Amino acid sequence: MFLKGCALSCLWCHNPESQSSGPDLILRESRCIRCGACVEACPSGAITWTEDGPVTDRSKCRGEGRCASVCFADARSLAGRTMSVEDVMEIVERDRPFFEESGGGLTLSGGEPLLQPYFSAALLRAAKARGIHTALDTCGHASWRSLDRLRKDVDLFLYDVKLMDDARHRLFTGVPNHRILENLRALAAHGHQIVLRVPVVPGVNDDEQNLDAVRRFAASLPELAGLDLLPYHRIGVDKYARVGHSYPLPDTLPPPRERLAAVAEALAAAGLPVGKKVIA
Repeated sequence: MFLKGCALSCLWCHNPESQSSGPDLILRESRCIRCGACVEACPSGAITWTEDGPVTDRSKCRGEGRCASVCFADARSLAGRTMSVEDVMEIVERDRPFFEESGGGLTLSGGEPLLQPYFSAALLRAAKARGIHTALDTCGHASWRSLDRLRKDVDLFLYDVKLMDDARHRLFTGVPNHRILENLRALAAHGHQIVLRVPVVPGVNDDEQNLDAVRRFAASLPELAGLDLLPYHRIGVDKYARVGHSYPLPDTLPPPRERLAAVAEALAAAGLPVGKKVIA
């Protein structure tokens, strides 16, 4: 389950449509058949007709999605819709046979679920009441009060650690990291099952200084359920164009397999559970 909105602005984010808290208009211009239905449907005048077809002024778009609803070619869609806990649980219950077979459950991701703490808490509580395994995929940038409200209903935390140096964390994500690290220490001290997730982004956080700091910090925590390395990829490049943004890392390439293997070996040598499979 993906929730909209995130307090971070990570330069390597591959889900730009999840960053804002409201609906995002997704444009796939190559699919446009130049029918003009979207121009007539737009209530805010954000779409105008030109000799090249419809042109959208995103500054005027109110995110109502009427243009998407009349787009016969699926060139326009809306990312994000309002749902209740009951709406979500209805979908989860339909999928129950699949995740019961696989050992899965309900995972809240985003964006950042902790930006909607009351909804996330209610959703996790509803899942636990039905005997469904729960996981929270989080960057940890939230008040402890928000985490404390829902942590009792979380079976597994998937917790991101990106950069250990606060100044560099601010530079590449837009926020400081002290709250993130403090919350992680607190969750670990309370004995929660935690999988640490470390993105490996060349030129951003793959240097020895940062990786050694990650190793020392992870080793200082009570026993982790796992530590996953998440290699940078370029899946999000096209998505940025679809939501009308420029991609922040146009020249960055995924890390070589040899580099990932070396990082994993160094972390494992410190006794950390790199790549350890977590059983629900």
